[in-house]
Parts: sequence; structure tokens; C-alpha cells
Amino acid sequence: METAKPPKVLTASTLKGDKVTNAKGEDLGKVEEIMLELATGRVAYVVLSFGRAGWMPNNKLFAVPWEVLSISHHDRKFILNVSKETLKSAPGFDRDKWPDEADFGWLAKEFPVPMNVTRTENVTRTENDKPK
Repeated sequence: METAKPPKVLTASTLKGDKVTNAKGEDLGKVEEIMLELATGRVAYVVLSFGRAGWMPNNKLFAVPWEVLSISHHDRKFILNVSKETLKSAPGFDRDKWPDEADFGWLAKEFPVPMNVTRTENVTRTENDKPK
């Protein structure tokens, strides 16, 4: 029996609401939206909603670079390799004021240089990442 190949393209609406876990399988929330950069047509960032408080909706939103997410097709989920504690302590953004330019500085400890970083003042480079 032939294994189904994962798709090469999907609609953004297909991915909206998909679960996000870390590598340990801990629930980190869900994909709230996928934001596009209009000038290039590329994904600017994925909006992760995190933290349920009982009956209240997810209460913290984060801009996550597309490049740090991996997709588990058979589970229909994204994997973001950060701890719940990182998200609990990191500043998110207001549900009523979404950023035009995402600040990925909160990920700097987990990913030394996220791809396509818009604002780099909070991202540290390692010696291997510095241009030669």
C-alpha cells in the first residue's frame, strides 16, 4: 500500500485553527491566523494563540516566523520547539492591535536567528551566524 504524500501547497484557511504543540507534545495553542506580507506575497508571520483561562478564549497572541514551525501532516498540527514556560513569560501582542512588523525577539533564546526577522534588535547572533 502506497503512503499518501504530504501536500506541497495548502490554503491558509485550511491551516487556521490547527493545533500547535512542542516537541514534547505539550499543547501550545492554535493557529489564529496566517499573516501575509503584501509587497512580496510571502508569509510574514503566523499568529499563535496561547493560554486558556477556564471559559475564556486563548488570551495571549504571538507572532511566530513560519520558518521555525514544522508541520506534522498525519496529526494535522504544527510543532513549535519552545516550552510552555517560554510562552508564559514572553510578551505577546494585543488582540485588538496586531503588529505590521513582527518582533521575534522573544524567540531569541530558543532560536538564535529566526529566518526573515523583521526587527533584529532583540535577537542575538552566535559566532557561526555572523556574516563572514
